Amino acid sequence: MDTQRSGTLLIAWLLPLLALAEPAQPTHQFTLDNGLKVVVREDHRAPVVTSQLWFKVGSADEPPGQSGLSHALEHMLFKGSSKVCAGEAASILENLGASQNAFTDKDVTAYYQTLQPHQLGVAFELMADMMSTARLRAEDFLPERAVIQEERRLRVDDDFNGRAQERLASLAHPASSYGVPIIGWMHDLQRLSAADLRQWYQARYAPGNATLVVVGDVTQNTVKTLAERYFGVLPARPLVESRTPLELAEPGERKIILHQPIAAPRLMMAFNVPSLMTADQRKTVHALRLLNALLAGSNSARLRKRLQFGERVFSATLSDYNALYRGDSLFTLDVEISTQHPISLDDAQTRIWTVLDDIKATPPTRDELERVRTLLIAKQLYDRDAIEQQADRLGSFESIGASWRDLDNEVDELNQVTPEDIQHVAVTYLTRQRLSVAHVLVENRHE
Repeated sequence: MDTQRSGTLLIAWLLPLLALAEPAQPTHQFTLDNGLKVVVREDHRAPVVTSQLWFKVGSADEPPGQSGLSHALEHMLFKGSSKVCAGEAASILENLGASQNAFTDKDVTAYYQTLQPHQLGVAFELMADMMSTARLRAEDFLPERAVIQEERRLRVDDDFNGRAQERLASLAHPASSYGVPIIGWMHDLQRLSAADLRQWYQARYAPGNATLVVVGDVTQNTVKTLAERYFGVLPARPLVESRTPLELAEPGERKIILHQPIAAPRLMMAFNVPSLMTADQRKTVHALRLLNALLAGSNSARLRKRLQFGERVFSATLSDYNALYRGDSLFTLDVEISTQHPISLDDAQTRIWTVLDDIKATPPTRDELERVRTLLIAKQLYDRDAIEQQADRLGSFESIGASWRDLDNEVDELNQVTPEDIQHVAVTYLTRQRLSVAHVLVENRHE
């Protein structure tokens, strides 16, 4: 297929949809007397609502020797509180037909439920109780710690991709706490105690360290009444300041070699770059987002078109850039070597540098930029159709220190990025002095 023609057809198909896209739904914000911030976005297109409680604490905040603390605490919040026994909160929500889950990241820990609007008070009551009166007993933590250790074995120790990503992240963050794995190092998990969890809980689960995000078929007045009833009675507590994880500007080129039981060698490259909160200007972040899409965001992107589908030396080509961090971020490239046209990982890296150097020497064309810009904008507009996606974006922005209001400016800001802006961020950030690289080789079982 002619990828240039298919990209042009895609833009032609998307443009009418972008023109008809609905504007952002009405959004409101208020803060309870105890410091809990509440963000409400009305979306009355379906009789459903999602409630998400975001705490500004994650693996980047953990003291040395206590990695995995935030994730372990997330697990333990479902082990009982003053109003419910272990697992009872989940059973109550399931009996209502609600979906619910939780996750821990580098900067945040979040709990969420999606249910019918008239059931919102149930979710609020359960979460307010869990964030204030969790039992966190030693007899419950010991078996749960074993569950978390097994989770680590499955997701990291026994998974070549998880292990390689963890090692590369550690290498790529020589000066910041972002190199600490969210799930924790195994030797730290073995030493965590219920007393550690209780101390972390008291320090970090204060109302003023949280944001309640509600999106769906509700009104501000309804949410405010329920929030004051269930969350407003919680006492305010002192806040612990979270530091911004900053990385060295030019740490120097770093390399790790791993041997894994894989079918084909992998090359993983990570460049130290700023995030939304550490960039000199917001245009830098949007230029990096567009550069990410331009390199491997679609089958017509440069790395895929040239090295995967053209020269056929790669069987898979991925890139990633997440700007929604409190501290500095990474720009990553991940390729798998084709077994049909095998090359060395050094050769693979040389070919990737050739593509990167082309962008540094010559800005992308206007047509190329418009293609990737349209794809990014379309994804953002389509995300507005899912209330969970809307809430996730609102909570992410608020929890890293940005504002949910910035979301409404993203399309305009993306439209302001020029080809020269993309060339500039490539020249500035995709350098060897900012590079960490992992060579993941096929394990020789006879060694």
